[in-house]
Amino acid sequence: MTAKIRLYVDHPLGAGQSVPLNRDQAHYLFAVMRLAAGDCVALFNGRDGEWLAEVAVAGKRGGELAVRAQTRPLQRPPDLWLLFAPIKKARTDFIVEKAAEMGAARIVPVLTEFTNAERIRRDRLRAHAIEAAEQCGGTYVPEVADLTRLDRLLDDWPGNRRLMFCDEAEAGRPMSDADGFGVVPGEAGRPAPGDPWAILIGPEGGFSEPERARLRGLPFAHVATLGPRILRADTAAVAAMTLWQSRFGDWR
Repeated sequence: MTAKIRLYVDHPLGAGQSVPLNRDQAHYLFAVMRLAAGDCVALFNGRDGEWLAEVAVAGKRGGELAVRAQTRPLQRPPDLWLLFAPIKKARTDFIVEKAAEMGAARIVPVLTEFTNAERIRRDRLRAHAIEAAEQCGGTYVPEVADLTRLDRLLDDWPGNRRLMFCDEAEAGRPMSDADGFGVVPGEAGRPAPGDPWAILIGPEGGFSEPERARLRGLPFAHVATLGPRILRADTAAVAAMTLWQSRFGDWR
């Protein structure tokens, strides 16, 4: 048996278990995707890996799946947080989706001095992260944190976590001056694969001078350049994650 459809469920998964479906899930599987009793679905919950399940009961308002066998174990992403200042709704959604696809373990919206959006809907962003994991074949769904003030986040920063600070003021600095992460070749304490990291992307208006000065003075911060041009915030998030994944993550 094989499954072409993947579905996230908030339910324990194991051989022989029954998984109830809510109305939205039943509508998607039976009205939209036209599945029927006996058809197969791949399930994951972000904790137990991916499992093959069979449709046991198909109804208009609900249903039930019977879990058969595990198809893949849980595959955790690298210990990478993506910190970003929320922007316009569609572009914020894009950042969350791409962060989930590209392997962020935690997504943290931050409020900076020049952040335009002062509120987010965490449940909606969580739904986008789940949908991205369903589509990309992931077995893990990154946590989406509440909107947090950047200064407070830095006050409580874990000392062992490095911060890739993507500063638009660095646009145009030759990559050869460092490896893109503000780390000079041969520098003592050079990062290694497996180290906890975070990437910080600023708002559309950039960082304020006090924010930039504080970030540059932090011992765990690495000032990064993302090439010769100033990128939009959503583009910068994808570019920064690509650089980090190819250097320290699970793309190597």
